Amino acid sequence: MRLTAFKAYDVRGRLGKDLDEGIVCRIARAFAIETGARRVVIGRDCRSSSPALADAVAGGLMAAGAEVLDLGLAGTEEMYFAVSHLGADGGITVTASHNPMDYNGLKMVGAGSVPLEGAVFQAIRARAGAEDAAPGTGRRQLRPDLRAAYVSHVLAFLDPEALRPLLVLVNSGNGAAGPTFDAIAEALATLGAPIRFQRLHHQPDGRFPNGIPNPLLPENQPVTGAAVRAAGADLGVAFDGDFDRCFLFDATGAFVPGEYVVGLLAQVFLQREPGATVVHDPRVIWNTQDLVARAGGQAELAPTGHVFLKRAMRATGAVYGGELSAHHYFRDFMCCDSGMIPWLLVAGLMGRTGRSLADLVAERRAAFPSSGEINFRVPDAAAAMARVEVALAAGALSQDRTDGLSLAFADWRLNLRASNTEPLLRLNVEARGDARLVSAGVERVRALVAGPA
Repeated sequence: MRLTAFKAYDVRGRLGKDLDEGIVCRIARAFAIETGARRVVIGRDCRSSSPALADAVAGGLMAAGAEVLDLGLAGTEEMYFAVSHLGADGGITVTASHNPMDYNGLKMVGAGSVPLEGAVFQAIRARAGAEDAAPGTGRRQLRPDLRAAYVSHVLAFLDPEALRPLLVLVNSGNGAAGPTFDAIAEALATLGAPIRFQRLHHQPDGRFPNGIPNPLLPENQPVTGAAVRAAGADLGVAFDGDFDRCFLFDATGAFVPGEYVVGLLAQVFLQREPGATVVHDPRVIWNTQDLVARAGGQAELAPTGHVFLKRAMRATGAVYGGELSAHHYFRDFMCCDSGMIPWLLVAGLMGRTGRSLADLVAERRAAFPSSGEINFRVPDAAAAMARVEVALAAGALSQDRTDGLSLAFADWRLNLRASNTEPLLRLNVEARGDARLVSAGVERVRALVAGPA
């Protein structure tokens, strides 16, 4: 069997074409055999196809003799937590996060919530393509009770006494976030936290009546921004489908780009642990590196992608890691990404400083303006990138190939990288103190990518 749903880090594909119940059953059985897992945590998002796929995953694991610990409807980060909390041998979440309606997939980790090594991932693929699952001797337990322990762990990142009265507008996008968010909000109320919440598109609904929850897309941001303004909220929070990412909006309804959130969270942790290491991806770096240096910390680059960020965090002992795309990783959360911890930390920072989110990032946006990620659909990504390198590399002060091509000049910098899954080049440009340099850099690269007329 040719398995087309295996991507660089996880399994994701179109239902009925790349993925069905039989395929995920085979993958789950192969997962248990190749990792040697005897106890495996599973969870699922709210997509209409996810309950049946989760049953198939459980069946495949049990066919290999594994015990299944089933969280039911849960975020990917709840699976990460449960694997380590229970000392399980691995975990699988059925989710396609922000992909279109007709997609689904699997996110898988091993013991300690560590991403699977590439060789193990490929061995799972090979076995799943070669062998059918047969009935086995494993059993399945429902474990919704683990949410309470997860909530306690997440709230341990927050100093409740730092909080001041805030109104937070929360857009769950009809994804999986709603019930887990409610559990966190209830625990905050028990602690006496002076935060009020207004909820938008809160109920999980696998039909996604208000669109696929992907707040990173500019066209999806106005609905949250408008709701923040209408509510008079101090902070807006929007989640993706399995809520391992959250996106922030200030009180004006303006979207806060990911690199400035990385900078804020780096500051939070370096205030707690002076001299600590912060890992970040190479797309937009100057704001983060400047803040880390000012705080006496160490900034470390890692290639884009959760496998690489988590690996770098474990290698360096980093307290925190952040990506432009709103994945935020925490040493004390198994070096895993969480969408619930970031907004809690930002709410705490607003309370401790008495400053609005807009005020906290305004100076940084002026000091290090950036373009946001720009995608170019090209017939030959390698040829387009080569044109950029030939034209610009000789004049650069430094070059870096941690992920794609990064060129730094005196007052502006670019990162150009090819997508792993689409015929796209992704461009980010940043500058020192002059937004005009950002615009000029984007147009220069745009012309080079387009090639001769």
